[in-house]
Amino acid sequence: MKVALLGAGGGGASALVELGLAGHQVNWWARSEETLDPHKEIGGVDYEGVFGEGRMEAALITTALDEAIAHTEAAIVTLPTTAHAGVARALVAAGWPADKPVILNPGHTGGALEFAEAWRRAGGTVPPIVEFSTLTYVARKYAPGSVTTTGKAGQVRSAVLGGGDAELELASALFAAATPVADVLASDLCNVNMVLHAPGAVLGASWAEATGGDFTFYVQGLTDGVARVMEQLDRERLAVARAFGHELPNLIGEMQRIGTVEADVTDLSDYRAAVSGGVANAKIKAPDSLEHRYYREDFGHGLLPFIELAAIAGVEVPIARSLYAIGAAATGNDYRKTGRTAEAMGIAGMSKNQLIEKVRGQ
Repeated sequence: MKVALLGAGGGGASALVELGLAGHQVNWWARSEETLDPHKEIGGVDYEGVFGEGRMEAALITTALDEAIAHTEAAIVTLPTTAHAGVARALVAAGWPADKPVILNPGHTGGALEFAEAWRRAGGTVPPIVEFSTLTYVARKYAPGSVTTTGKAGQVRSAVLGGGDAELELASALFAAATPVADVLASDLCNVNMVLHAPGAVLGASWAEATGGDFTFYVQGLTDGVARVMEQLDRERLAVARAFGHELPNLIGEMQRIGTVEADVTDLSDYRAAVSGGVANAKIKAPDSLEHRYYREDFGHGLLPFIELAAIAGVEVPIARSLYAIGAAATGNDYRKTGRTAEAMGIAGMSKNQLIEKVRGQ
């Protein structure tokens, strides 16, 4: 299959490797020439980690979006969720057809809803939008032109906004980890990063600033107190999911399905031990500043849309609201100006039943 891969960070580079190993033809796009230049020099990416070691070539590497999407069967967006609305507008301008799917890997919380609303406002006919609950990799680019992939997801939740079996089958053909759920609200509420990052980001903010992130976020940064807040936030997530008709695993169970909690963990109630014992995340450093994506992405595009969904569901989420308020104050950001509000997701003023009807195409 020939696909357009949008994004050249750790996730995009890992996706190039996985798709290439599976025999797919990949046109690789990013906005930045500076990001792509090292990859152009070698024709692709040097890789190490769970996929082994080697070099994976791309069919095309370009900053020209119209060239990247030409004659492709799907567009795969592996960019931070803060870039989704802009990418939607860019794809409309580049002429992406309404009958070919866009896959958000990841969509996180409210990704498909925001993407579709940005597309609609740009004047385009919205294509099928597939949303993954989280990125299918744990990966970092430690050197230009290369990627280190320390984890590959066993399962991530996937759904199509408004429904679509054919699009889910296509996404599963590209990414074996894609596991269908009933609707994008279920995939939204399986966004582990919101629960995994926000408590430690808030409670460890001074340590992150003082040390420049020189500690391991999921081990040294995950104290008993952080773990207790994480568990309370997770309970709120499960309550909102239940209000929308979804019974979901707790954070530890979901991470175990993904593969970032070890398979032999049996106590799913011990958040600290389960998360800190995960091999894929063990060496990952904490944010080096309050501009890190754990703040920019997981507050405005994680906690904020979660709070908006909770309000529609009629569920109180005091821990989420508190973390959001403190995170916004600490960073000095008004995430409501840039984040996934109900308005940005196109769901402002909806009742719970209206939202369910929207995501299921009823």
